[in-house]
Amino acid sequence: MTRNHADRLRDALPAEKAAGAEGAAENPHGSKLSPQALQIASRLQKSVISPIVLAGTVRLADLAIVAAFGFASLNSGGVPLTSSTTLLPVATALILSAAFFQASDCYQIPVMRNIVAQGARITIAWTLVFVTLFMAKTFGNVMRGFESDLLIIWYGFGMATLLTVRLIVSTFVRHWTRDGRLERRAVIVGGGQAAADFIHEIERQPNNDIRICGLFDDRKGDRSPDIVAGYPKLGTVSDLVEFARIARIDMLIVTIPLRAEKRLLEFLKTLWVLPVDIRLSAHTDKLSFRDRASSFIGTVPIVDVVLKPMADWDSIAKRGFDLVVASMLIVLLTPVMLATALAIRLDSKGPVLFRQKRYGFNNEVIDVLKFRSMYHEMADPTAKKVVTRNDPRVTRVGRFIRRSSIDELPQLFNVLRGELSLVGPRPHAVNAHTNEKLWDEVVDGYFARHKVKPGVTGWAQINGWRGEVDTQEKIQKRVEYDVYYIENWSILFDIRILIQTPFALLKTENAY
Repeated sequence: MTRNHADRLRDALPAEKAAGAEGAAENPHGSKLSPQALQIASRLQKSVISPIVLAGTVRLADLAIVAAFGFASLNSGGVPLTSSTTLLPVATALILSAAFFQASDCYQIPVMRNIVAQGARITIAWTLVFVTLFMAKTFGNVMRGFESDLLIIWYGFGMATLLTVRLIVSTFVRHWTRDGRLERRAVIVGGGQAAADFIHEIERQPNNDIRICGLFDDRKGDRSPDIVAGYPKLGTVSDLVEFARIARIDMLIVTIPLRAEKRLLEFLKTLWVLPVDIRLSAHTDKLSFRDRASSFIGTVPIVDVVLKPMADWDSIAKRGFDLVVASMLIVLLTPVMLATALAIRLDSKGPVLFRQKRYGFNNEVIDVLKFRSMYHEMADPTAKKVVTRNDPRVTRVGRFIRRSSIDELPQLFNVLRGELSLVGPRPHAVNAHTNEKLWDEVVDGYFARHKVKPGVTGWAQINGWRGEVDTQEKIQKRVEYDVYYIENWSILFDIRILIQTPFALLKTENAY
């Protein structure tokens, strides 16, 4: 890149007075963030593109092109596509392509951004693949029955298609780079000289993809000036939690010395609830964390303390699983949902569906769909009053659908909209409380359960923690199970929970 991130950040910020006016206009609910912090956060709301996913997608496209033209070339020569004469050469070409393309660094973002460098590397790697295939044909039995002219056709059409696709990829990558969508957005926790040294070290790294979005520090005065290495201090560490709820941040980098253990633990206790990577800068200290994974940004050592759950391919796998399974469930359960809607309509006046404000991913407030189980005039969309046994607000049909959890079925449409997942921590109402205390006041780290999308069902629910929450222990147990799920997630874990959910619904003692 021709300009560093500090220059671009300074260019992006208008004068202080203008920033204050815009921040005030965007802050009708009394945020504690400064106008400058609000303005920067609002500009970071567009989601980023994972370089790992992008590189993997391009890799799959390359291999698909190799296989497609291999089979097409053989088919044009009249060779059966299912014979070993076809499968063995194509499999060999796939293995060689994967190896040579990787060795040529064809999947590095800086290379994909440069049309000339990308084209040259693809040409060399693809040529090496066919040099190897010709040698195998000449000196071995791998290419037996595969005529040389078919190899030439495969090479020519494959090369043209690979270069065309890479030209398109390069166009998109350059556009995404200019738009700031291929960067890892980082916030520095801490200030002063330690932060300045870290920033200078990062900016010296070649092909650096870290975009520093600002600093947050509890200290004031000379120990933590308002501008550090060209970047503004945007607030305190507690302000950072609100900032990260608005902005799409990838990582928090803590630059205080590792020996400041007490201060470090206080920071981590505040920040671990956020759905981001948390890393400790160790460029001025010796790494001594045996149980932590150490890594590098360029040559700068860091310690990985908290990793963002379900990142990169994991998030794509979970989303794909949700879409496929939710669609199937909607088709299978349509008769049940239609019968429920009819029963609600016949039982009491009012709409069939009920919308309730609940916490979603990263504390975003979403409208969760349910079948209406209360009398319309007594509905409680903000959950100010907990539903209790024999609650007079609940209709006759409502009692049945609540005990059986049929009232939750419309949330499958929330899954299709991307607001919920099939499996995850259950979304709680924004005013959910026990003994007049909001649940985030009852449980330390309560909002850590919002590091992933909430789910229609969850690990806590199949372990018996569903229904009324009338004691502090019940919400503590829910959070405990939710955090365990987040830290141990896998597709197989989701499948296990889905299979166990119908059996868990048979236990209805706490559901009313």
